[in-house]
Amino acid sequence: MRLQRIIYIIFIVLLSFAGLNRDASWASNLSPSTTLGQKLASMAGAGDAVAVADPDGHILAGVHVDLALVPASILKLLTTLAALEKLGPDYRFRTEFYIDSRNNLKIKGYGDPLLVSEELKVMADHLATRLRAIGNLVLDDFYFEQPVRIPGRGTSTEPYDAPNGALCANFNTVAFKRQNGRLVTDEPQTPLLPSVIPKIAASGLTQGRITLAANSSEALQYTGELFQYFFHQAGMEVEGTIGRGRVDPQRDKLIWSYRSRYELRKVVADLLKYSNNFMANQILLVMGAEVLGIPATVNKGLRALNNYYRGELKIESGQIVEASGISRQNRITARAMLKILQRYEPYHALMRQEGRQFYKTGHLEGIRTRAGFLTSAHGGLYRLVVMINTPGKTTDGMMKAIEKHLK
Repeated sequence: MRLQRIIYIIFIVLLSFAGLNRDASWASNLSPSTTLGQKLASMAGAGDAVAVADPDGHILAGVHVDLALVPASILKLLTTLAALEKLGPDYRFRTEFYIDSRNNLKIKGYGDPLLVSEELKVMADHLATRLRAIGNLVLDDFYFEQPVRIPGRGTSTEPYDAPNGALCANFNTVAFKRQNGRLVTDEPQTPLLPSVIPKIAASGLTQGRITLAANSSEALQYTGELFQYFFHQAGMEVEGTIGRGRVDPQRDKLIWSYRSRYELRKVVADLLKYSNNFMANQILLVMGAEVLGIPATVNKGLRALNNYYRGELKIESGQIVEASGISRQNRITARAMLKILQRYEPYHALMRQEGRQFYKTGHLEGIRTRAGFLTSAHGGLYRLVVMINTPGKTTDGMMKAIEKHLK
C-alpha cells in the first residue's frame, strides 16, 4: 500500500509539472497579476465575444467564442479574403468601349468598384486620340442583373447606402462644400455637374459627401454625364444624347478593352481603409459572376461567398446575407473569425495599421467589433477578435488589455 501511495504522489507531481510546462509558452506573455482570459471575462457581457490566438493558432483566451453575433464591418474581411483567393490579388476590373455603325460610342461596365474620376480621365484622354466626335453615348450596365437589392441597404443619401451597378462612377457619391456662398466640388479631380446641384440643395448640407443615385437609372445618368465632361475636356465631342443600351458583339466594333490601373489588392486596401460598403458589394457581385457565370446577381455572389466560407474554410456556424456587414441578419462567431484571420495572414498588410496592430473595425448602432493582428516581439502575429453586441460598450477596454498582456 505504501508503494502504491508513493507511485500515486509521483504521478500527480509529474502531471502538474507537465501542465505547467504546457501553459508556460503563453503564460509568459501575460501580466503576473492576472491572466488575460480572466481579465477579458470580467469585461465581457452576455452579448459579447472575444478570442485571442497566438501566432501558431492556439487560443490563448476566449469568451463566448462560439456565440454567433452581428459582425458589422469586420465581415468585409471574409468578403475580401474570398475575392483575393477566388479572383487573385492581381485581378484587374475592366471596362469595354465599342463603336456601332452610326458612330455611337457604347461603354460596357463590368462592376469596377474604383471607376473614379482619375480613371475616367485616363479613358477619355486615350479615346480622344482615336475619336474626334461621336453620336450618342450608350451605357451598358447589363453585366449586373437589375434590380440589385442588398439586404440592410437603405435609401438615404448617406454614402453607405449608395446603390450598386455595373457602371458606376465615384461610388455613386459626390463630395461638395460651400465656398463664397455657392456649392463647389470638394475634390479637384471631379466636377460638380449642374444636374447634381438640386439634390445637394435638397439634402440641406453645406459640406460633405452624399450619394446622388437612389436607383440604377440615376447612377447610370451620372456616370454618363461624367464621361461626357471628360470627353469634352480631352477634345472629343458627344453630339447626341446619353442613354442606356446594350452592346451587340456581333455588330458593334470593340475598339478598346480597358483594364484598371488598380489590382485587386489595391482595391481591397482602399475598401478596408474606408470601410466602403459599395465596394464590398461590387466585389461580391463580380466574384459571383466570375465563379458562377453572368449576369452578376446578389444570389450568385452569396452562393460563391458561402461556398468559400463553408466549403473551403470549413465553417459551419453563422449566417452570411450580404458582403459589407450593413445587415443585422449577418451572424458569425469569434472562433470563425479566427479561422478567417488565419487565412488572411498573407494579406494582413492590406489592413489599416496603428502601432503593433493591423485591424478592421465594425460599427452599427449598439454594435462595436474589431478583428485583426498584433505583432509579436518574438516574431509572428497574434490574432484578435472582439465583438461587442452590448449597447453602450466599445472595444477599447478589451483591446488595451490584450495589447498590454501580449508582448
